[in-house]
Amino acid sequence: MASLKFWIALLLTWQLAICRTIPEEDKIELTPEQADILASWTEDNKQNIWELSGYFEGDMILAADQRNGLINTKYRWANNEIPYEIDSVFNNAQRQWIIHSLTEYYNKTCVKPRFRTANDVDYVYITGAPTGCHSYVGRRGGRQVLNLQLNTPGVGCFRLGTIVHEFLHALGFYHQQSASERDDYVDIIWQNIQEGKENNFNKYSSNVTTSFGEKYDYDSVMHYSAYAFSKNGERTIITKDPSAEIGQRLGLSDIDAIKLNKMYQCE
Repeated sequence: MASLKFWIALLLTWQLAICRTIPEEDKIELTPEQADILASWTEDNKQNIWELSGYFEGDMILAADQRNGLINTKYRWANNEIPYEIDSVFNNAQRQWIIHSLTEYYNKTCVKPRFRTANDVDYVYITGAPTGCHSYVGRRGGRQVLNLQLNTPGVGCFRLGTIVHEFLHALGFYHQQSASERDDYVDIIWQNIQEGKENNFNKYSSNVTTSFGEKYDYDSVMHYSAYAFSKNGERTIITKDPSAEIGQRLGLSDIDAIKLNKMYQCE
């Protein structure tokens, strides 16, 4: 009997582990160097931690046909609600910080993150793997992973604005500097970008992404930092407005909130 209980427990553990992982076709294996950088990341690093996670543009996991996710309504969540479930790997302080971050900053929008119920087939599953901060873009269907590498509340992936940032991806937003009009507002310094990372600075045509009639937002929580993917410690993005700052991780900007309300048709 003891042996049977052991194998049943082992099977349940294995099934649970499978449920917590990203599907193999979507997974990216970190190099040892990338893993070391994530593990040793501090607030002194000029790059945001989510820019280092190894996925598309740093932290986005895309379906094969999803480059027009912002415009295509099939990637939006029903009833302006995004159900989520928090993995048991997080301690109580971390769980409360996630809940606080989502409640505090999405209160200014009509989109409401809420706990998943048994009736929710589509939902975000928040995991804490040592792979940085990353999310699918838009509603994928079924359970979809949003990862926040374990840390002290307020640090790394647990910065308020980083949690908000990853949930904006899950709601259907790309990075601000990929907007079609970005060259009117920023200069990309290509010679400072790490070799092989140039595609992270692609911009999309206006039939792929939309700003919903709002101006380019330097203050967006979705904007890259000035040193994103730098190979030499020099800036990779310079704002045409010399007084503008980019890469804030405090929370939704006013324009972020307006665009989210427009996307979900609840101005």
